[in-house]
Amino acid sequence: MTILDQILEKKKEEVQTLKQIGLDYSLNVNQSSASLYDHFMNNKQLSVIAEIKRASPSKGDINVGMEPSEQAKLYELGGASAISVLTDTPFFKGTMNDLASVRQAVDLPVLNKDFVIDEIQIDRARQAGTNVVLLIAAAMDVTRLNELYQYAVSQGIEVLLEVHNESELEAAFEVGAQIIGINNRDLKTFNVDLGVTERLAERITDPTTVVVSESGIKSREDAERVTQAGVHGILVGESLMMSGTVVESLQELQVERPSFTRQ
Repeated sequence: MTILDQILEKKKEEVQTLKQIGLDYSLNVNQSSASLYDHFMNNKQLSVIAEIKRASPSKGDINVGMEPSEQAKLYELGGASAISVLTDTPFFKGTMNDLASVRQAVDLPVLNKDFVIDEIQIDRARQAGTNVVLLIAAAMDVTRLNELYQYAVSQGIEVLLEVHNESELEAAFEVGAQIIGINNRDLKTFNVDLGVTERLAERITDPTTVVVSESGIKSREDAERVTQAGVHGILVGESLMMSGTVVESLQELQVERPSFTRQ
C-alpha cells in the first residue's frame, strides 16, 4: 500500500466521523474576497504560495511548535501571493483551527491543503474561511474529480487541481480546471523531480490556465528553473518552514516571469 493509499484510507474514516458529528460551527470564519487566479494571472513576478506545514510522512516533524497566524504574517510580509495551510492531522499534524487562525490573520488568498474526497470537507473548509481547496487527481477517478470540482466552484471556492503525470493532466483538462498544480513529488513514492513540471507544463497551452509548480523548490535557482517552464507560481513549504529568515527566503523566490508575455 502506498503512502497516498494509507492517507486516503484514513481520510475515509475521517469523513465518516465528520458526517456523524457534523460541522463545528465555532469555526465560522468569513472568506476573503481575494482571488488566487486573478493575482497569479496578472503578476509579472513568480507568485509564491507559502505553505504552513508542521510535519510530513517523508520528512517527519518539520516545525511542529510554530504559531500559524505568526508564520502567516511573516509570509505576507515577505510578499507571498497566497498561503497554503495543511490541515491533515494524522500524517501532517495540521488542524482546521490552523486554517481558521491564518484566515483571520491575513488578507491573502488561503488554500486548504488536504486530501479532499467528499463534499463535507469542502463545506468545512469554507466554514474555516478558505478561498481555495486542493483536489488531487491521483486520489479519485475523473467523474468524482469533476463532481467535487463543480461543488467547490458552486460554493464560491477556487480549486487548485493537482496532477503528477500525463493521464492526470488529461483529467484536469476534462474537468476544465483553471488552476493546475504540477506536483514534482510522486505521492505514491514521495520522490521529487522538478523535471515533472518541465514535462507537463509544455502540454498546458491554454493561456488562460494558471500553472503552479509544487514541491521540491528550495532555492532561487529552482524557482528560475520552473519559471522557464512557463509557470505562474510555485508552492513552497518545507524550506520556508525551516528557514530562520522567512521573509528573506521568500523574497529570494520571487523571480521575474519571462513567460508573462504568454498571455
